[in-house]
Amino acid sequence: MFKTLNPFKSKRILAAKPANHPAVPFADPLQQCIANQVEHCYQVAEATLGQEFPRPEINFKLRGKSAGTAHLQLNKLRFNPLLLQDNQQAFIDDVVPHEICHLLSFQLYGRVKPHGVQWQHLMRQLYDRQPRTTHSFNTQSVEGKTFEYLCGCGSVNLSIRRHNKVLRGDTQYRCRKCGQNLRDAIKK
Repeated sequence: MFKTLNPFKSKRILAAKPANHPAVPFADPLQQCIANQVEHCYQVAEATLGQEFPRPEINFKLRGKSAGTAHLQLNKLRFNPLLLQDNQQAFIDDVVPHEICHLLSFQLYGRVKPHGVQWQHLMRQLYDRQPRTTHSFNTQSVEGKTFEYLCGCGSVNLSIRRHNKVLRGDTQYRCRKCGQNLRDAIKK
Protein backbone atom coordinates (compact mmCIF):
# COMPACT_ATOMS: atom_id res chain seq x y z
CA MET A 1 0.00 0.00 0.00
CA PHE A 2 1.27 3.50 -0.75
CA LYS A 3 1.45 6.44 1.62
CA THR A 4 -0.59 9.47 0.58
CA LEU A 5 0.52 13.02 1.15
CA ASN A 6 -0.89 14.46 4.33
CA PRO A 7 -3.15 17.38 3.37
CA PHE A 8 -3.55 18.36 7.01
CA LYS A 9 0.02 19.59 7.53
CA SER A 10 -0.64 22.48 5.17
CA LYS A 11 -2.74 25.55 5.89
CA ARG A 12 -3.97 25.42 2.28
CA ILE A 13 -7.14 23.56 1.44
CA LEU A 14 -7.08 21.37 -1.63
CA ALA A 15 -10.44 21.63 -3.34
CA ALA A 16 -10.23 19.58 -6.55
CA LYS A 17 -13.57 17.95 -7.29
CA PRO A 18 -14.11 15.22 -9.84
CA ALA A 19 -17.10 15.66 -12.15
CA ASN A 20 -18.95 12.67 -10.64
CA HIS A 21 -19.06 14.31 -7.19
CA PRO A 22 -20.28 17.89 -7.60
CA ALA A 23 -20.24 19.85 -4.35
CA VAL A 24 -23.28 21.71 -3.12
CA PRO A 25 -22.16 25.32 -2.84
CA PHE A 26 -22.52 27.15 0.46
CA ALA A 27 -22.99 30.92 0.57
CA ASP A 28 -20.68 31.26 3.56
CA PRO A 29 -17.01 30.96 2.42
CA LEU A 30 -15.94 29.21 5.63
CA GLN A 31 -18.69 26.63 5.28
CA GLN A 32 -17.71 26.14 1.63
CA CYS A 33 -14.12 25.61 2.80
CA ILE A 34 -15.32 22.81 5.11
CA ALA A 35 -17.38 21.27 2.29
CA ASN A 36 -14.27 21.36 0.10
CA GLN A 37 -12.28 19.63 2.83
CA VAL A 38 -14.98 16.95 3.14
CA GLU A 39 -14.63 16.29 -0.59
CA HIS A 40 -10.85 16.22 -0.34
CA CYS A 41 -10.99 13.74 2.55
CA TYR A 42 -13.26 11.49 0.52
CA GLN A 43 -10.83 11.63 -2.40
CA VAL A 44 -7.98 10.60 -0.07
CA ALA A 45 -10.10 7.74 1.31
CA GLU A 46 -11.04 6.52 -2.16
CA ALA A 47 -7.47 6.66 -3.44
CA THR A 48 -6.13 4.83 -0.37
CA LEU A 49 -8.89 2.22 -0.03
CA GLY A 50 -9.50 1.70 -3.74
CA GLN A 51 -13.26 2.12 -3.67
CA GLU A 52 -15.84 4.88 -4.04
CA PHE A 53 -18.05 6.18 -1.24
CA PRO A 54 -21.30 8.12 -1.45
CA ARG A 55 -20.91 11.74 -0.44
CA PRO A 56 -22.73 12.80 2.72
CA GLU A 57 -25.23 15.58 3.11
CA ILE A 58 -23.54 18.47 4.98
CA ASN A 59 -25.18 21.10 7.14
CA PHE A 60 -24.11 23.65 9.71
CA LYS A 61 -27.05 23.51 12.09
CA LEU A 62 -25.44 21.73 15.05
CA ARG A 63 -25.77 23.54 18.37
CA GLY A 64 -24.28 23.05 21.80
CA LYS A 65 -20.75 21.97 22.65
CA SER A 66 -20.29 19.32 19.96
CA ALA A 67 -18.08 20.34 17.05
CA GLY A 68 -19.57 17.83 14.65
CA THR A 69 -21.74 14.74 14.38
CA ALA A 70 -22.05 11.95 11.86
CA HIS A 71 -25.46 10.39 11.27
CA LEU A 72 -24.53 6.95 10.01
CA GLN A 73 -27.74 5.62 8.46
CA LEU A 74 -28.55 9.02 6.90
CA ASN A 75 -25.00 9.55 5.57
CA LYS A 76 -25.10 13.06 6.98
CA LEU A 77 -22.53 15.36 8.59
CA ARG A 78 -23.52 18.22 10.89
CA PHE A 79 -21.09 20.88 12.04
CA ASN A 80 -21.36 23.58 14.70
CA PRO A 81 -21.02 26.96 12.95
CA LEU A 82 -20.12 28.88 16.13
CA LEU A 83 -17.30 26.52 17.09
CA LEU A 84 -16.16 26.48 13.45
CA GLN A 85 -15.84 30.26 13.47
CA ASP A 86 -13.54 30.13 16.52
CA ASN A 87 -11.55 27.00 15.52
CA GLN A 88 -11.22 27.06 11.75
CA GLN A 89 -7.93 25.20 11.27
CA ALA A 90 -8.79 22.59 13.89
CA PHE A 91 -12.03 21.85 12.03
CA ILE A 92 -10.10 21.35 8.80
CA ASP A 93 -7.37 19.26 10.40
CA ASP A 94 -9.30 17.22 12.94
CA VAL A 95 -13.09 17.59 13.09
CA VAL A 96 -13.79 16.88 9.40
CA PRO A 97 -11.61 13.71 9.26
CA HIS A 98 -13.01 12.59 12.63
CA GLU A 99 -16.61 12.74 11.44
CA ILE A 100 -15.85 11.28 8.01
CA CYS A 101 -14.14 8.30 9.64
CA HIS A 102 -17.39 7.59 11.49
CA LEU A 103 -19.26 7.41 8.18
CA LEU A 104 -16.53 5.39 6.47
CA SER A 105 -16.27 2.99 9.40
CA PHE A 106 -20.02 2.35 9.23
CA GLN A 107 -19.93 1.88 5.45
CA LEU A 108 -16.95 -0.47 5.59
CA TYR A 109 -17.61 -2.47 8.77
CA GLY A 110 -21.27 -1.94 9.69
CA ARG A 111 -22.29 -1.12 13.23
CA VAL A 112 -19.14 -1.00 15.37
CA LYS A 113 -18.06 0.99 18.44
CA PRO A 114 -18.10 4.72 17.56
CA HIS A 115 -14.44 5.27 18.48
CA GLY A 116 -13.38 1.65 18.26
CA VAL A 117 -10.40 0.05 16.57
CA GLN A 118 -11.88 0.36 13.06
CA TRP A 119 -12.46 4.11 13.43
CA GLN A 120 -9.01 4.59 15.01
CA HIS A 121 -7.37 2.66 12.19
CA LEU A 122 -9.06 4.82 9.56
CA MET A 123 -8.00 8.03 11.33
CA ARG A 124 -4.37 6.90 11.28
CA GLN A 125 -4.30 5.16 7.90
CA LEU A 126 -6.22 7.70 5.84
CA TYR A 127 -5.44 11.03 7.45
CA ASP A 128 -2.43 10.40 9.68
CA ARG A 129 -4.35 11.94 12.60
CA GLN A 130 -4.23 11.00 16.25
CA PRO A 131 -7.64 9.41 16.99
CA ARG A 132 -9.10 11.61 19.73
CA THR A 133 -12.69 11.13 20.84
CA THR A 134 -13.34 14.71 21.99
CA HIS A 135 -12.20 18.21 21.16
CA SER A 136 -10.68 20.69 23.59
CA PHE A 137 -12.20 23.86 22.16
CA ASN A 138 -13.21 26.75 24.35
CA THR A 139 -16.99 26.37 24.47
CA GLN A 140 -17.89 29.56 26.35
CA SER A 141 -19.40 31.08 23.21
CA VAL A 142 -21.90 28.21 22.92
CA GLU A 143 -22.68 27.55 26.56
CA GLY A 144 -26.22 28.20 27.61
CA LYS A 145 -27.44 29.25 31.01
CA THR A 146 -26.13 27.07 33.85
CA PHE A 147 -27.35 26.45 37.37
CA GLU A 148 -25.13 26.03 40.41
CA TYR A 149 -25.37 22.82 42.40
CA LEU A 150 -23.39 21.81 45.48
CA CYS A 151 -21.72 18.65 46.75
CA GLY A 152 -18.94 17.77 49.21
CA CYS A 153 -16.32 18.99 46.72
CA GLY A 154 -17.89 22.39 46.21
CA SER A 155 -19.78 23.84 43.28
CA VAL A 156 -20.85 22.12 40.04
CA ASN A 157 -22.72 23.83 37.17
CA LEU A 158 -25.51 21.95 35.43
CA SER A 159 -27.01 22.84 32.06
CA ILE A 160 -30.58 24.08 31.87
CA ARG A 161 -31.63 20.69 30.46
CA ARG A 162 -30.18 18.81 33.44
CA HIS A 163 -31.52 21.41 35.90
CA ASN A 164 -35.05 20.97 34.48
CA LYS A 165 -34.77 17.17 34.81
CA VAL A 166 -33.92 17.61 38.49
CA LEU A 167 -36.85 20.03 38.99
CA ARG A 168 -39.27 17.57 37.35
CA GLY A 169 -37.94 14.75 39.53
CA ASP A 170 -36.83 12.74 36.48
CA THR A 171 -33.27 12.28 37.73
CA GLN A 172 -30.73 13.01 40.43
CA TYR A 173 -27.09 13.73 39.60
CA ARG A 174 -24.03 12.70 41.61
CA CYS A 175 -20.63 14.35 41.78
CA ARG A 176 -18.05 12.42 39.77
CA LYS A 177 -15.37 13.03 42.42
CA CYS A 178 -17.03 12.54 45.81
CA GLY A 179 -20.13 10.57 44.73
CA GLN A 180 -22.55 12.76 46.71
CA ASN A 181 -25.91 13.73 45.26
CA LEU A 182 -25.86 17.25 43.85
CA ARG A 183 -28.23 19.71 45.52
CA ASP A 184 -29.47 23.01 44.14
CA ALA A 185 -27.33 25.84 45.56
CA ILE A 186 -30.38 28.12 45.82
CA LYS A 187 -32.43 25.66 47.92
CA LYS A 188 -29.48 24.71 50.19
